[in-house]
Amino acid sequence: MNPFQRMLLAPAALSLVLPTVIAPETAAAGELASLNGREAINDYMEQQEIDELKAWRSKNQVTSVNQFSDIRPTDWAYQALSNLVEKYGCIAGYPNGTYKGGQAMTRYEAAALLNACLDRVIEVTDELQRLMDEFKKELAVLKGRVDGLEAQVGELEAQQFSTTTKLRGKADMIIGATNYTGDVNQNFASSQAGLDKKQKQEAFTFNYRLTLDLDTSFTGKDLLYTRLRSGNFSGNFSGDPIGLTQLEDSNTNADVLKIDKLWYQFPVGDSKGANGMIFVGPRIEGYYMLASMPTLYGNGNFILKEFKGRGASGVYGNSTGQGFGGWWRSARNSSGNAFSISSNYVAQSGSNSGEYCAITNGGNCTTYDGDAGLFNSGSQSKFITQLAYGNGNKWQVSAAYAWTSAYATMGKGTFNGGKPVGADQNANSLALNAYWQPENSGWIPSISLGYGVNWFSGGNTAARSQSMEWLVGFEWDDVGADGNTLGFGFSGPQWVSQGTASSSDTGLAVELWYKYQVTDNISITPAVFYLSNPLGSSTVGDFGTIGYLMKTTFRF
Repeated sequence: MNPFQRMLLAPAALSLVLPTVIAPETAAAGELASLNGREAINDYMEQQEIDELKAWRSKNQVTSVNQFSDIRPTDWAYQALSNLVEKYGCIAGYPNGTYKGGQAMTRYEAAALLNACLDRVIEVTDELQRLMDEFKKELAVLKGRVDGLEAQVGELEAQQFSTTTKLRGKADMIIGATNYTGDVNQNFASSQAGLDKKQKQEAFTFNYRLTLDLDTSFTGKDLLYTRLRSGNFSGNFSGDPIGLTQLEDSNTNADVLKIDKLWYQFPVGDSKGANGMIFVGPRIEGYYMLASMPTLYGNGNFILKEFKGRGASGVYGNSTGQGFGGWWRSARNSSGNAFSISSNYVAQSGSNSGEYCAITNGGNCTTYDGDAGLFNSGSQSKFITQLAYGNGNKWQVSAAYAWTSAYATMGKGTFNGGKPVGADQNANSLALNAYWQPENSGWIPSISLGYGVNWFSGGNTAARSQSMEWLVGFEWDDVGADGNTLGFGFSGPQWVSQGTASSSDTGLAVELWYKYQVTDNISITPAVFYLSNPLGSSTVGDFGTIGYLMKTTFRF
């Protein structure tokens, strides 16, 4: 046994000695305890008798409890006797090799046994002190290190941002360009109000978008969500001059970090597997308040923002505003299927207590139309209700309805098909979606479908009384290696299907991308996309757009 082990065992041994030697004779132990320690014991006993008992103990001393012929491992005091014999050597037996543990002790015998053990405890205590003196420097170093660690822990606790807030980050870096086909310099009809003829914009650009997510929980089940974003996009990839070329990762904050989303959500009910969620926030979008997304395609991976509308931008393509909502999901049946219903309201001008500014000129408002705020004619609001039924990520069908007020956005589309709702108008929109995913990754992809139709009423609907949109998306998981994803999607962006602007307004959007997972936190995504007739009926001659890019994503 090394010195450190002995030093650690000494206190434990002391705790074993005293109760063990006193236990056999409770009455005698009580009397001995009243004699005020070891000195009282020596006064009590005659010195000659002590010497005789010591001589007898020395003659019959044993080094192992197994030397006693009448001691068995099953005896209740076996472990105590083993400790006293083998660690402290203060137990003796009879000449015939027995211990006679069941025999009564005299007061003198108890006193002698206790005295012998106390002698050994004193020796151990002295040895412990010697070891402490010998390793004094080492113990001082260890104490200093422990004190240092405690100080560092205290500093970290004092500087910790929040015990309930988690930070997640993502940085997207994109290099790419677009090319045009057809009558590039005459792509806009001069008769279209608000449009200027554009020259080629085919230069390579290098842009970024930084996203910081702060997840804060106060109960372990609720969530205060804050999203900060910054970026430097402009030109084609930001949707200027052609709205359909806007990337999903586009951000035009001009290198300024701003609050992009902010809301609070908390669960309600948990009865037999059924559950729900309530949302409220000053910066939120309607589709964040849905029980489930209507399609699987491209969740977090698609390239063009057009595909974020899920084939029904009139329902799912609303912008950030002030709103609230919630969803409820039933318990899953024996097949794992469940039903959900979601409903929410968002007003893009919900933070404005004045009138809505419909027309600006040089940064100054020239025309006001209706009160802004919540539930007013100038609120730019959208109300969504969705019904869905399915089995998690395996399959789902859903239908959704949206009512959209004047001036609210309708998502991406052709120049006329994707316009916001007009003055004094409102729109009623319907979305039908479905998706299916195979059990295992392989050659068979997941399939996502979407269809949307919008009806406009009130105000002047001569140019657009109805518009439509559709989407088909395929996605292959674990292509080439685990974690890699291949995606292919095509859609008919919102086009005017009824009205004077319906002539030649249809177009096509196609994208192909492959996400290569370099590490758990870094991915590279090369992508190409093509837009046919992206300006619809406002195009002069033939016109199309081809884009190609490389996106690198860092997650932390």
